[in-house]
Amino acid sequence: MQPMAWQALPGWRDDNVIAAWSAFLASCSRLEQKPRWASVCSDAKHIDPLNDDAITRFFEARFQPYRLLNDDGSATGTITGYYEPILNGSRTRHGPYQTPLYRFPDAWQAAPHRVRAEQRTLLDSGALRGQELVWVDDPVEAAFLQIQGSGRVRLDKGGTMRVAFAGSNNQPFRSFNRALIERGEIDASQATLPGVKAWARRHPERVEDMLTVNPRMVFFRELGSDHSATQGPIGALGVPLTAKRSLAVDPSRIPLGAPVFLSTTQPLSRTPLRQLMVAQDTGSAIQGTVRADFYWGHGEAAGERAARMKQDGRLWVLMPK
Repeated sequence: MQPMAWQALPGWRDDNVIAAWSAFLASCSRLEQKPRWASVCSDAKHIDPLNDDAITRFFEARFQPYRLLNDDGSATGTITGYYEPILNGSRTRHGPYQTPLYRFPDAWQAAPHRVRAEQRTLLDSGALRGQELVWVDDPVEAAFLQIQGSGRVRLDKGGTMRVAFAGSNNQPFRSFNRALIERGEIDASQATLPGVKAWARRHPERVEDMLTVNPRMVFFRELGSDHSATQGPIGALGVPLTAKRSLAVDPSRIPLGAPVFLSTTQPLSRTPLRQLMVAQDTGSAIQGTVRADFYWGHGEAAGERAARMKQDGRLWVLMPK
């Protein structure tokens, strides 16, 4: 990391930092017990949350920006996007609801980081029978939900179930999108949820085999009723994510909870996207220093933006002085 002057952050003074303030305060609920963060988080509670200038001055007075560099010394990395999908489902298996989302098995709780069998083996062996959490109506959307790690399920009897990451089989991730491209089934522009769903409609007999080319399997838990419908999913930091202000990062390189200034571009464009974010989540594919996943929110529009986002970007982490 290289200490930098605030003037070196492109667009810092142009950002609406009010939009990131609630995300930062959420981080403080987890960080305030740590000595380095206690004072700054305590003082943050006294800042007017609707005063952009006061928030900007607070960050400039209490934080030091550090430019993040890759292991080879370069400052540019890859910024991708993710979102919270919305699926249709039922608590019981019937009609169109034939694809289960699974709970993390109780028998695995004692060793949650142990590498388990691959997804296909787990499904074929019946080892997960009885662990069904909810049944959904689309296997492709269920597979994308495993990649995103959390989502919402609109239930056939009314209401919405919020599901969050509960664990995995700790196998490496392999992209079924990439497998479809390599086999000539789709081109790169079709490697999105709509594109894969279109392929699945053309080849329903091959869907199961293609989706289980990924050995990694993600398990879910249902969030309680105390989790507001307006809140984002719970990230790795243990706080709700904020749309367009939360980042997934490699926690071995960027401390969870820290503010991070991002300079990149909008998906599939050269329009600058420069704003304050907060490191609140992780992902199995997010590895390296200048590497992040931008949380776009929930629903179809967020999903389209997330699917299109693979931009070059730079990062600065803000640490208390």
